[in-house]
Amino acid sequence: MRIGSGGKLVADFSVVNLRETSYENVMAAQHEDSVAEVLHSSSSAARSFVAASWCRSGLKHGLDAGAARASDLVSGCDLTQRRQRHGLMLEVARPLLDQLFQIVAVTGCAVMLSDNEGVILEARSSAGDREMFDKVGLTPGGVWSESREGTNGIGTCLVEGRPITIHRDEHFASRNIGISCMDAPVRDAAGQLVGALDISNCRDDHTMAMGSLIQKIVQDAARRIESGIFRRYFEGHRIIDANLPGGDSALLAVDRDDLVIGATHAARHRFHLTDACLTGCRSAADILGGGEAASFRDSERAVLRRALAQADGNATRAARALGIGRATLYRRMEKVGLTRD
Repeated sequence: MRIGSGGKLVADFSVVNLRETSYENVMAAQHEDSVAEVLHSSSSAARSFVAASWCRSGLKHGLDAGAARASDLVSGCDLTQRRQRHGLMLEVARPLLDQLFQIVAVTGCAVMLSDNEGVILEARSSAGDREMFDKVGLTPGGVWSESREGTNGIGTCLVEGRPITIHRDEHFASRNIGISCMDAPVRDAAGQLVGALDISNCRDDHTMAMGSLIQKIVQDAARRIESGIFRRYFEGHRIIDANLPGGDSALLAVDRDDLVIGATHAARHRFHLTDACLTGCRSAADILGGGEAASFRDSERAVLRRALAQADGNATRAARALGIGRATLYRRMEKVGLTRD
């Protein structure tokens, strides 16, 4: 405070701003010292995934934790091309991004979806917070790969290929230590990494406990996007949900003969499937085991019974309706336990 005209006390904002700036400078310097200590330690990379990411950022990519520079943005033309390239993902994700933002907006969070190179394709933020997110580059076109920005939610999630949280001073660059990022990877119908779903917060009151809760929301939303991409890609085919513990989208796509032609990343991992297994050479019954095989027998039995019922028990007419020969019809009836009588 200082004495103004008329002897009144008024706030001296220049002093307040100076103190805030000094505090930020001290915090940044301490953070840069911590990063330097990790980079100069031969065993630091093994301590945690954050330390390993710091080492990649400083030693592999040659980044400076204390560098003061503007955030990277791709051109409008480049952003448009990237959105076109990831059209299916964005078509599925956009309504989910809107829903997700409605859930977390009250906490001051922004919702973003990047491509697999860390470029933000879509962003949702409230009008009151948008300037703050734009200032740090958390905006469409912003480049958040680990090689360009160092340890951060989007970039490190893409490198690790798993859900992660980077809370404030876990970032590599001191200019980013005021941000908290909760991220989950997004994969396409072939199980390939195509992007990262991110929820970020720049407010001082955003705690690690809040981040843990939001991380669960991010993971669930990313699974819904993956499931939507898979179902849209294999539209018209039967989709089998393996219902894995934890809610992972372990989906299989099968053709009309119940031969597997597609699997999500979770299903590939769970059932040890490679691309060679998804060329229509293995049945769902073979992959899922006996319980599912029984259900396929039941399904075939039901199809045969319906065909026979519609043909008034006439095997020749039933076989013709099914597009098979009468001898084949009899063999399939015997296989599922149906007698000619």
